[in-house]
Amino acid sequence: MDSFEIDNDLVHSLVREQHPDLAELGLREVPGGWDNQLWRLGGELAVRMPRTQRAPALLRKEHRWLPTLAPSLPLPVPTPMRIGEPSARFPRPWTIAAWVHGEPADRTPISHDSAADALADFLKALHVKAPADAPVGEDRGVPLKTLTDGFEKMLEEVVSGGAGVDPRNVRDVWNEALAAPDRQDAPVWLHGDLHPANVVVSNGTLSGVIDFGDMCAGDPAVDLAAAWVLLPAGAASRFFDAYAHADEAMIRRARGLAAAKSLFLILMGRAGDRGLPGGKPAWGPAGWAALDRVLASA
Repeated sequence: MDSFEIDNDLVHSLVREQHPDLAELGLREVPGGWDNQLWRLGGELAVRMPRTQRAPALLRKEHRWLPTLAPSLPLPVPTPMRIGEPSARFPRPWTIAAWVHGEPADRTPISHDSAADALADFLKALHVKAPADAPVGEDRGVPLKTLTDGFEKMLEEVVSGGAGVDPRNVRDVWNEALAAPDRQDAPVWLHGDLHPANVVVSNGTLSGVIDFGDMCAGDPAVDLAAAWVLLPAGAASRFFDAYAHADEAMIRRARGLAAAKSLFLILMGRAGDRGLPGGKPAWGPAGWAALDRVLASA
């Protein structure tokens, strides 16, 4: 994380200087975010301010690609509307995007099985063949064998923290996923980071998908892991029936990636962990609930 402070006065002054037609809209900081701090601008816009080294590149990627994908997606997404350029006041690009209404699922979990249909429809629309110049993720949509070291480190860290989980059961899920054949078809567009803090919920069901900073082309199994990471217990089967494009190998890979994402959420939930003040306390319970669903399905 960076040492300079991003506060309400700074954001307001940047909007006033670079987008004066929006300067009279109300501005308030919104809790959450990882690579970016978030402000709500008026009722329908959001200002995203990068606070990590990698965040500017992620914002520019969203600004390049998301407007072309958003019109075909059946759920609201934070389509970039304006770009803020680096200046003496703030040395990085920043964006103004559409506000996506709803509560983050790490604070208000999805409770209705009907969300399985909404998620499946969204991913069917997103998972179209990507162009040759689409970004490629270093650790998203790639063969699982390249992620094994990271998986083992996360599992060891969770277990060493005194967690009441049998590592053999979690490792069995991962090994079954590793044994599944790799995808051979053309890469498709991916969100790349579907977890409870990156979707929003209204009336118990999925109402929007946010934070496309890790969007890339690759194996859709990384997004299909959301069947266990996001949906309530027992809804995965309904999701895969609705998605209709996943064979058994892809489902096994998705389940393994869901186990890995669950471990990540558990670790991020530890207070003060990974450099953010206070950590992400809501992510821990979400991770444990997801891991329970993964193990039950296996």
